[in-house]
Amino acid sequence: MSAGMLSKVRHRLSAVFSTTSSETKPLQGSVASHRSYILLNSPSPPSEFPSRFSTTLQRALQVQTTRWGGLVNFAWTGSPKGSDDSSTSVTAFSALGGAIHFPNLSLSNVDEIAEKLRQHATASPMTFVEVPEVHIYVCTHGARDCRCGDMGGKVFQALRDELDRRILADPNGPAKGVVLGEVGHVGGHVFAANALIFPHGEWLGLLTPKDVPSVLDTILSSERRPFTSFDPPLRREFWRGRMGLSKDEQLNLYASHS
Repeated sequence: MSAGMLSKVRHRLSAVFSTTSSETKPLQGSVASHRSYILLNSPSPPSEFPSRFSTTLQRALQVQTTRWGGLVNFAWTGSPKGSDDSSTSVTAFSALGGAIHFPNLSLSNVDEIAEKLRQHATASPMTFVEVPEVHIYVCTHGARDCRCGDMGGKVFQALRDELDRRILADPNGPAKGVVLGEVGHVGGHVFAANALIFPHGEWLGLLTPKDVPSVLDTILSSERRPFTSFDPPLRREFWRGRMGLSKDEQLNLYASHS
């Protein structure tokens, strides 16, 4: 099958899934409870990942962070292509600690960094690190599910184009402070396109390219600190949930801002 035919098949499947499955699964409260979201820098975009993608280093870190509520994933923000499982950089966001970065994670220091991540995730709310940038990660893991590759890819490109347009119009404007990246499988294919917003800790779903300008306006005009359990959903119609909240807490927060 040619690449063009394969693309058409994926698009048709995506349309079928998006008009059926999304009607039976609730969007709100669909985020797994977690204290910290930990991103390993990937040398290639998730759009090129195989269906099941992991590394020895990622698995070693996930085993340790699972104990206290850490989720480990891969993110790509435009670094050169390559493949190296021996070391990578780490950026993590937590509901209490804000953001933290480690330039070199390896098997030799994974225990040490895992402990620092735990401390960061359980920090006092008064000790979080202010994040100068807004981070937006879109799931584009198409080999895991065609909907993420199709709609996720479209929304990622729409965000890239919109940010470029805004930076061109205002080189020192808020769009300049946005880190845009692709992220591996986050769960909830039926809600593609999925986007994770940090340091806010918000998860959005069912995004389309036409939603990008208004959603970006909301993100850039909002507080950048990790959101608390009382802050209203960033965009209620697209809101899947929030880092630091259980499923019941997510549902209760959503209902309280009906």
